[in-house]
Amino acid sequence: MLVRFVINNVYSFGEQKEFNMLPQPRYKPHNHHKYSECGLNLLKMASIYGANGAGKSNLVKALDLLKDIVTTEMLPANIQDIAFKFNNDKSILFAIEFISNSKVFIYGLEISRQTVITEELYLSGVGKRDDELIFERKTNNEGSTQILFSNEFMMDSENQILKKLIEKSFSKSNKPIFKLLTTLKNPQLELVGDAYQWFEDCLQIIFPSSKPAALAHHVDIDDDFKKYTIDILKAFDIGIVNIVLEKKQMKEFFGDSADYDIEELIKNIEESPSKMIALRNSNGDELIIVKENNDYIVKHLFLEHLGIGESVKRFDLDEESDGTLRLLDFIPAFKVIVSKKKVFIIDEIERSMHPVLIKKLIKKFSSDENTKGQLVFTTHECNLLDQSIFRQDEIWFAEKDRKGCTDLYSLSDYKEHNTIDIRKGYLNGRYGSIPFLGNLDELNWHSYDTTKT
Repeated sequence: MLVRFVINNVYSFGEQKEFNMLPQPRYKPHNHHKYSECGLNLLKMASIYGANGAGKSNLVKALDLLKDIVTTEMLPANIQDIAFKFNNDKSILFAIEFISNSKVFIYGLEISRQTVITEELYLSGVGKRDDELIFERKTNNEGSTQILFSNEFMMDSENQILKKLIEKSFSKSNKPIFKLLTTLKNPQLELVGDAYQWFEDCLQIIFPSSKPAALAHHVDIDDDFKKYTIDILKAFDIGIVNIVLEKKQMKEFFGDSADYDIEELIKNIEESPSKMIALRNSNGDELIIVKENNDYIVKHLFLEHLGIGESVKRFDLDEESDGTLRLLDFIPAFKVIVSKKKVFIIDEIERSMHPVLIKKLIKKFSSDENTKGQLVFTTHECNLLDQSIFRQDEIWFAEKDRKGCTDLYSLSDYKEHNTIDIRKGYLNGRYGSIPFLGNLDELNWHSYDTTKT
């Protein structure tokens, strides 16, 4: 579960800002939106509003960047493109507090150019006791690494040798050591593995261009997921009555098509740990090719629609609307987030979706008292600014200041009454973070001579 995320000098965040999932104690509505974990109360969801260019998507990009650095052990190729443009000579800072395997961790990372300046992992004391060191790594001016471990770790003479080996041979100044430490079989480093698992498995980020992986395969092997998908599609009353999976042998499916090299596909499947690959056909539909019973099977999804005279017709996914496809993209995420303690961050959740549909989906998640995960999303959709759906501390705003820095703040900072129409207040500029269009009224676009080139 996500507790808080702090960033400085990343994208449009020129000054240190914090986003958190901590409820305000004084706020009582939607009490079922609070989860109790490891002595902390955490919120189940949050929405982030802001004008175009305000930086709300940069918060999602920053989280995605941190996850990528941790899991790939690679810094971005050009740090200058990541840093705040007006401060790109300064270091970049990430700090994140999260819960993994019933423990609260704090991970911090400071980078400059192609060097990890500081990297640290602590067990959080959640404000009630001191944080406990797991590891702290620093890089000096000569590019050498120094690492501190817990006293318990250093009491073992073999661990002292291991520490020196990591510093001299395993660590690189341009690579984090977080993932590296998970590969070492050492009882005192098991906590590192617990923390790393959160980045690898729990934190899921969805951009407008993201697609669910292996949807056809999940429909094929998981009857419960298939039923859930069909029920969701039917509930939205968009004319879809069934989801159909077509399975064919690979050579039969592709036939004599010159677009695919069968032998190359087989090679890629055999090299895959899951014995499965995904590719897109000329229409953009996902095709899953999997080895089953020593044969290579192509799995392809279709949707069935109800039409004239109660007739049912099969449609390719490329024949569906963008909104239907976007809904299909969300279904695996909501299936997981309802039943598991995972964190889904979605950028522009309303993209291609009708306002009524997206509001219905969010309201369903909001009202369900048995959800397990967290949902955070950015949006322009002001119809979601509804206190029957959100707590005030679940609504955030992003706004650029005069220095070009993104500011982040919560609606709960305004201490509004829980009956006020916050949508109306937002559109009237009460909370900021909306476009300022004063100069547009003064624009005389008829004055431009369109005959000149």
